[in-house]
Amino acid sequence: MAGDLEIWPADGLVLATGHPMTLSVREFQLLVAMAKREGSIATREELYGEAWHTELKPGDRSVDVYVSRLRRKLTRAIPGRSYIHTHPGFGYRFQADV
Repeated sequence: MAGDLEIWPADGLVLATGHPMTLSVREFQLLVAMAKREGSIATREELYGEAWHTELKPGDRSVDVYVSRLRRKLTRAIPGRSYIHTHPGFGYRFQADV
């Protein structure tokens, strides 16, 4: 649980302020991978490995595209909150900020 966001990995469920969110399988897997490391920076390679179950190829921007989609959905579901933070050159950090 991170603020108003509840993630239930075993059930494939994400609740935003108590309401279910509609996420693609990749979006869900990526969110779970980031949430497992809450407060820590995860590299794109680490996130790709967990969500796609293979190695990230040079030039592949899939993680960035899906992070962007997740941010949009999270912002729509819980306005005024930030959950995914970019650390250029390092990766992404999942942490609820007000």
